[in-house]
Formats: sequence, C-alpha cells, structure tokens
Amino acid sequence: MSTREEFIEIYRAQIHREGAEALLDYLMNKSDFFTCPASAKYHGAYAGGLCDHSVNVYHCLSAYLERERVQELYGLEYSPESVAVAALLHDLCKVGCYKAGSRNVKGPDGKWQAVPTFFFEDPLPYGHGEKSVYIISGFMRLTREEAMAIRWHMGFSGSEDPRTIGQALQQYPLAFALSVADMEASYFLEREET
Repeated sequence: MSTREEFIEIYRAQIHREGAEALLDYLMNKSDFFTCPASAKYHGAYAGGLCDHSVNVYHCLSAYLERERVQELYGLEYSPESVAVAALLHDLCKVGCYKAGSRNVKGPDGKWQAVPTFFFEDPLPYGHGEKSVYIISGFMRLTREEAMAIRWHMGFSGSEDPRTIGQALQQYPLAFALSVADMEASYFLEREET
C-alpha cells in the first residue's frame, strides 16, 4: 500500500465529522498535498514527503498515546478521530508553498552542477500551526484541544515566546504529544543521512 493510500484509509476510517469528506476532496483533487515535500531542505524534502511525514506523525502519536505511563500516570486519552485529525492535518500550512527548481552546487570534481531542489514561497503567510488550523476550519470544526495541538505542534522549535509555548503545552496535553510525535518523525524516522 502506498503512503497516499494509507493516509486516505486512516482518514476515512477515523475522521467522520461534518466537512471531513470536503476536506479530503480538497487534499486529493484541489491541492498538492500528496505530491509536495514536507520541507525544502530537511525532513521529507522530496515529492510526496508531506504525505509521508503526516502518516509518520500519525503512527508516532498513536504509539505515544498507547504508552502505559501516558495513559495511567498522565491520564491522556483521546478519541481515534482527534488523534487522526491532529496528526494527519497538522502541516496543511505547507500545501501550495513549495516550487520545484534547481540550484548550483560544486560536485566532487569541483565543477558546478545543477541539482533539483524545492523553494518555499508562501502565498498565504499566516504562520505555521495557525495557518493549518485556519485551513482545516474552512472545512470542518476542530475541538479546542485539536486546534491547540495543531497550532502549537512546533513546540519550542518555533519563534514564539517560550512562556506562551510552555503554557499551551501544559494546558493542552495533546499539543505536547503531537509536538513529540512530530519531532520523532522528523528527527528519527525521516532523518537524512549525511
């Protein structure tokens, strides 16, 4: 099964609220979600990387929330729908932002050569997590916990005031869990070997 097929299967099995099918139609037929990269230089910097990353985050978040300590000591429990919404849709802000191109680099022989790359050009500079919340909200309602998780999924790697980030992660534990899952996927599952 391709990652695209897996994404669609998880989405359809778990997300059933009003507007979910319209959002999936947008992703499948009116956007580059399944073909765009997750980044220009880092994790998932290839065609289809955003879909791969979203599925990886879903699996990492699901595994984190299944931990005995997380359930029993922290008391974190979320519906399968909330887990799928937060993980699969957290990076919709990246849709339509990457343009294929090339850049010149010196090869091993010291000569310049063109290599394929992606350039980031945001047609709607609305932020990162907040832009994802904005896009999703155009199709379906999010719970407050889902919205906060998606908004703050970058954790302390964002540029916001650390006190605000800490407050959000403490008040909305799904945001912390999604941030952990996003970092695990980005830095371990999708790490580029150099």
